[in-house]
Amino acid sequence: MTAAFLTASGSLATRHTGGSGVILDPDGYIVTNAHVVKGARRVQVLISTAPDSTRRSILEPRGRLVGAQVIRADEETDLAVLKVQETGLPFLRLGDSDDLEPGQLVLAFGNPLGLKTSVSLGAVSAKARQLRPEHPMIYIQTDAAINPGNSGGPLVDTQGRVVGINTFIFSRSGGSEGLGFAAPSNIVRSIFEQVRDTGRIRRGIIGARPQTITRVMAEGLGLKRDWGVILSDVDAGGPAADAGLSVGDVVLTLDGKVIENGRQFTVNVYRKTIGKPVEIRILRGEEIHDFQVLVAERRDESRRFLDFVDPEVNLVAKLGLLCLQIDQQIAALMPRPRKRAAVLVAARAPGDLLYELNGLPILSLVGLKARVSALETGKPVVFQVERSGDLVYVAFRL
Repeated sequence: MTAAFLTASGSLATRHTGGSGVILDPDGYIVTNAHVVKGARRVQVLISTAPDSTRRSILEPRGRLVGAQVIRADEETDLAVLKVQETGLPFLRLGDSDDLEPGQLVLAFGNPLGLKTSVSLGAVSAKARQLRPEHPMIYIQTDAAINPGNSGGPLVDTQGRVVGINTFIFSRSGGSEGLGFAAPSNIVRSIFEQVRDTGRIRRGIIGARPQTITRVMAEGLGLKRDWGVILSDVDAGGPAADAGLSVGDVVLTLDGKVIENGRQFTVNVYRKTIGKPVEIRILRGEEIHDFQVLVAERRDESRRFLDFVDPEVNLVAKLGLLCLQIDQQIAALMPRPRKRAAVLVAARAPGDLLYELNGLPILSLVGLKARVSALETGKPVVFQVERSGDLVYVAFRL
């Protein structure tokens, strides 16, 4: 059962955008992409109605247009969970995306270019495509036709189970070129169930760094196998260290699943339930050992300053930034700055330190707000910023 979303945003004029989604719970919980509802002031869902068996019309049913609430949108996975005030809705079940194989047939449902309740058929091209190095998010790649408007719709296997949420395409023309990507259902399940049950999203770590074993690494370290995962680092005092794992341990299985590379290890831990154990089997020298490791919550570095924010005090309105005056409490959460810093960005570009505005030092948040307020629209703004340890200039017109 798919649903078309209409969203509205903008101040001087209303702009409508659309996408797709899927009902995963009969009590009105719906999953779509975060980018479908981003910036929306109002979200409406067109819920498809089941065809009446007594009617023989070939026209599609009209469906019901109802209001929806965005419970949570997660930018890291580009997933969002919505709720409508209806119950007893038809829904689809999530499958196990780890069981997919290249060549397996899948169907992409959605509303491409506004053509409601469309379906396309294709195959799984790859089941764990990582598009950014070291990023835990992976995608199912498919050649099933996906176009603008399909975003948020389900990718379904031939047994009717949702194995992914269609997210984006690679295209030179703007249309489908057989390079579509969907968030895997096992990641969708983690996000969906957490939001439905708690309203929050928590991600797991165990305090160990996995690294994919190469042939050269295996030869140089004298390993018994030239594939799989080795632990290159284990955090002192972390869950992995507490359980007994060590640097150099070769990971064989995680919760009974064979682990073939470091990315697979990270992704599987990433979606585990916080506070519950995972079973890890390792090879240490000639011996095999089994460990139970408690999953800890990954600290979200991009949000660590938001608890200190009061929008009335910290909003620099003309820039659309939330900034903090650096005090002892804030300084304790920061790496050591390159220069004396007075103002830190808490949201939009979290962690940026603002040193200068148009060549003059920034001495306080109050001073920054006053100087920005005095600037006229269209005037140049050049900040000297420390970002990830580097000094950079950020230039734009106000």
